[in-house]
Amino acid sequence: MREARFTDGRVTDLGIADLFTRRHRWRVWLAVEGALAQAEADLGMIPAAAGPAIASARDRVDLDRVAERVARSSHPLAGLISELTETVGPPLDAWVHWGATTQNITQTGDTVLVHRAHRILLGELAAILGSAADLAERTAEVVLPGRTHGQHAVPTTYGFIVATWLDELVRHGERLRAIEPRVFVATVGGAIGTFASFGERGPEVQAAVAERLGLRSSPLPARTALDPLVEYVSLLAMLAATVGRIGRAIAVGMQPEFGEVAEPQGDEVVGSSTMPHKRNPQLCADLIAISARIRALVPLALDGLQGDHEADASAEAVVTDAVIQACTLIAAALPRLRVVVAGLTVDADRMRANLDLSAGLTRSEAVMLCLGRLIGRQPAHEIVREVARTASETGASFADALAADPRVTAHLNPAELLAAAPDTGLSAQIAREQAARARECAVALTA
Repeated sequence: MREARFTDGRVTDLGIADLFTRRHRWRVWLAVEGALAQAEADLGMIPAAAGPAIASARDRVDLDRVAERVARSSHPLAGLISELTETVGPPLDAWVHWGATTQNITQTGDTVLVHRAHRILLGELAAILGSAADLAERTAEVVLPGRTHGQHAVPTTYGFIVATWLDELVRHGERLRAIEPRVFVATVGGAIGTFASFGERGPEVQAAVAERLGLRSSPLPARTALDPLVEYVSLLAMLAATVGRIGRAIAVGMQPEFGEVAEPQGDEVVGSSTMPHKRNPQLCADLIAISARIRALVPLALDGLQGDHEADASAEAVVTDAVIQACTLIAAALPRLRVVVAGLTVDADRMRANLDLSAGLTRSEAVMLCLGRLIGRQPAHEIVREVARTASETGASFADALAADPRVTAHLNPAELLAAAPDTGLSAQIAREQAARARECAVALTA
């Protein structure tokens, strides 16, 4: 994926890719081991000194040696446990990983990382909402043709179009906040989630671990409970779909035949190696491609719900991989969208010129309704449709075609009707309302 420099900022991955490196995951898994030991020590399940001894040892573990042991054992955690045990040393080393199974540590640790990524993503989404709100207000009254099925419909404003982006993005933000209690939980239930290794105090152990790690306690710590993570992938895919839609809308608007908008580009950005004139929608192309890649993860994640019995390593791996990929990819998309929206060039004159290409035909609904009040909606619709077809086929303006039809002039003065400014309905009001709503959401996302 392209990393481009602009005068107003640099496109980055928000540091989320670094969160999920192998060594960083090991460090977080060690933190979970420490939280487990401290919880058990506080509850009197292991010696009081064992908790702080194990928790503090995690910073001294040699990750190079862990890598060697993981390679030899062909197990994701055994080498780390062995190295942590040796680092703690006797006699307290006997209490390392007490009562836990591998997935208690790895799944909970990865959840900590996804939670960190989640907070970063919410912050970036909040920034996008702020920039897009500014754009909606700036273009609230910039008139252009509304388009349905690729054809001119009725007039609208560019601010209204941006408002539709805001509307979707706000809902995505609300969904991402609403899912937090289901996704960001500690799962420390022992081998299959029955707390057999912890006894009656198992729920207390899990709750204490969760509190230390900034998570909630899982209501049922079964290892088959992967659906919250699948839901999270699905929500990121929905967010990505909106990001892709915005990128596509801007890319289309940059086509010379439209020429209505342009993404920001620095002086040194090259569009083509052979055609010097090219100003390509580079970041928008990235948005479209990244969006497709994230959406493709949803079937993969759903397949992870098909695991066998009380645990299935393949199902867990599928879901974990999908979550990490989705977080990493959306982290590459959101900064690009922020740069595009914050620096978008809007050509109001070209938008108005494009509206005029239809020679007044975008006013057909208004004419039909005025005429319909006098002769009925359906008869008026048929008359205006016939007039519009005549105008299109002959190249006449809509006003001239209306003026030439006695079925119209017997009831209306088309020239007076069409002389008024284009009716964009409540487009400007909606743009400003959605901008205000977006700013409220941005505050809530970072609270």
